[in-house]
Amino acid sequence: MSHSSASVFRIQSNQTAEATFTLLGFSEYADLQVPLFLVFLTIYTVTVLGNLGMIVIIRVNPKLHTPMYFFLSHLSLVDFCYSTTVTPKLLENLVVEDRTISFMGCIMQFFFACIFVVTETFMLAVMAYDRFVAVCNPLLYTVVMSQKLCSLLVAASYSWSIACSLTYTYFLLTLTFCGTNVINNFVCEHAAIVAVSCSDPYINQKIILVSATFNESSSLMIVLTSYVFIFITIMKMPSRGGRHKAFSTCASHMTAIAIFHGTILFLYCVPNSKNSWLMVKVASVFYTVIIPMLNPLIYSLRNKEVKDTVRKLVNSKVLCHKT
Repeated sequence: MSHSSASVFRIQSNQTAEATFTLLGFSEYADLQVPLFLVFLTIYTVTVLGNLGMIVIIRVNPKLHTPMYFFLSHLSLVDFCYSTTVTPKLLENLVVEDRTISFMGCIMQFFFACIFVVTETFMLAVMAYDRFVAVCNPLLYTVVMSQKLCSLLVAASYSWSIACSLTYTYFLLTLTFCGTNVINNFVCEHAAIVAVSCSDPYINQKIILVSATFNESSSLMIVLTSYVFIFITIMKMPSRGGRHKAFSTCASHMTAIAIFHGTILFLYCVPNSKNSWLMVKVASVFYTVIIPMLNPLIYSLRNKEVKDTVRKLVNSKVLCHKT
């Protein structure tokens, strides 16, 4: 590398390191700052209590030490971490005038948010496979879904998401950023970061497009294939009671998948949805803030064993206070 090109590279690196980002969030709605703060604070509180509560419930009840709940506890952990990566900064920006975030702060928020969203994508696919084995091969369920396989599937989900996030982050770090960069969102999202860079965004855009398409299509393929076989098996069941029980065990998971993938497909695949920044923000709120709150509610409200465990925990606490 020549002396002049090395100097240019050093200047660009310094510019990037010193760059700051301003997260506009919902600043254009001045009158709604306090109501939005209260709404998001309530959602975040429910998210934290719901997901950490779900992990505790699964731990304390031996009946819930099954593959399905093992995956669900990791889904709750991912939802808690995901929401905690995004929501505190959103809450802060609703009550302070200074909405800036440092370059490294923005990159780190994106890095961790990316890990958790990709992990959730594949965790839902793993849970679909678990339901497939449970419904289609019930006699072999405990043999097929061994502790070793369950741990391997969870580890693979985390490992792949970290690899994806490291790749995206590495290529984001090759971009140059100059001065103050305004991001028209409340979160450091990939497209928003790339949009404010001074560099050619082509490679970054292609990498995220190819990778996100692969992640979404492969996980959805696992989910759809699993549920096609599940549906065929259920329809062959002779008793109505058996069919109802099989459907009810899958209903919570199908609801969670429909909300999560429906939001992502709308945001990235529906024409013109990217053109409206308000639509982007609303969709981003949905899958970064609301979905992590909904998942524990979906699974707990439809699950008798979870509700029984909560009831026992509450009763034991009441008895302790009385004594």
